[in-house]
Amino acid sequence: MLSIFNTLTKRKEIFYPIHFNHVNIYVCGVTAYDLCHIGHIRTFLTFDIVIRYLKYCGYQVNYVRNITDIDDKIILRATQNGENPYQLVDRMINAMHLDLDALDIIRPNYEPRVTQHISDIIIFIKQLINKGHAYIASNGDIMFSVSSYKNYGILSHQKIEKLRTQSRTSNNDQIKENPLDFVLWKMAKPNQPNWPSPWGLGRPGWHIECSAISCKELGNYFDIHGGGSDLIFPHHENEIAQSVCAHNSPYVNIWMHSGMVMIDKKKMSKSLNNIFFVRDILSKYESEVIRYFLMSSHYRSPIHYKEENIKKSQEALKNLYIALRGTHPTTFPINEGKVFIDKFNKAMNDDFNTPKAYLVLFELAHEVNKLKSERSTKMHDIATILRYLANIIGILKKDPDSFLQNSFLQKQNTQNCDITLIEKIIQKRNIARKNKEWNVADNLRDQLLERGVILEDGLEATTWRWIDI
Repeated sequence: MLSIFNTLTKRKEIFYPIHFNHVNIYVCGVTAYDLCHIGHIRTFLTFDIVIRYLKYCGYQVNYVRNITDIDDKIILRATQNGENPYQLVDRMINAMHLDLDALDIIRPNYEPRVTQHISDIIIFIKQLINKGHAYIASNGDIMFSVSSYKNYGILSHQKIEKLRTQSRTSNNDQIKENPLDFVLWKMAKPNQPNWPSPWGLGRPGWHIECSAISCKELGNYFDIHGGGSDLIFPHHENEIAQSVCAHNSPYVNIWMHSGMVMIDKKKMSKSLNNIFFVRDILSKYESEVIRYFLMSSHYRSPIHYKEENIKKSQEALKNLYIALRGTHPTTFPINEGKVFIDKFNKAMNDDFNTPKAYLVLFELAHEVNKLKSERSTKMHDIATILRYLANIIGILKKDPDSFLQNSFLQKQNTQNCDITLIEKIIQKRNIARKNKEWNVADNLRDQLLERGVILEDGLEATTWRWIDI
């Protein structure tokens, strides 16, 4: 049975959906003021694999991931660029879709923008005011009263008294009843986007948007809420507080959080100027290499981004594709596949443990290579299982020759070599081998080796790939 680590309870729990065979899941999306970086992708890829596996298990999944399209950062960046905030947002959303599609990350069933749910947000705030959980500050902003919710700190496992003493002072503290109180509705400022409300022209605060959208689309109580671990406090803590107070009911069954991307033992962040944008990485590495790398550590663990680690992932993925090369899909071999499928399922049922699932894939690859050396046709059956299990988590979906001969690997070799030239030299070598001119054949192999190409003589044909670096 599938067990998932619940941040709320700090333990793994057997997953039981609220509604039979149906899973509702909400993940916090981007604030659309800049390009997607590798940290965004770690989170979105985590839940891509969660959703793929849930579907493999037979669940119907309704996946919602929001887009913050109005925010202080968006307004500031648009002003710096001399453009309309909506133009900036549209441009960044289009760029995000290009990046996520390139990585084969499943799009959500619904991807709402905050500005599409202003009326829902206003209704939500009204409920909080009417129930005594929000108040109008002296500057007109609507604030959530943290002291009105006795369980504040339940997700981050912090005491409210400690949070109060640790809270940073800000210019808004004089308008708050409690330093921990947070804004639900901001009054309009000159030349900034705004909407009418019962309290005057303004726009939503950050935390309220996810509560209003998730409850509108998935109900007041749903199965899984996800995001990066940096959102546990204050964003998700605040979501719980306002949602429970608005509806007098539980909010989310299981909270899931992905680990941070680390650069030189520091968390990747714009403030440290150590951001790596996805499109820049995709210009250097094949998309499946990035997928493999980002899930090579357990999703809850931090992952250390550096060239050495990505190249290790490239090497690992290359070895899996080498095993598949020269094989073809067969009718699924149920008997041969059961032991491997059981191992794979056991790994994934243990809180989506992809590193353990990878080990099963390498067991299969080893078995394929062994059968190849024995010239057994059973290698095609085992390769079919390998493809099947790998596809569940979104890898090994390419043609092996296409992956092993792609331009990304070519760029990393010391000498580039035109593919047409490679094919011509292989043809000459095949003729030399047919004529038993072994010295000529060896010389031609060496010529390709000098150009960064390795030949592999199979039963049916000679194939090639770029050399390891």
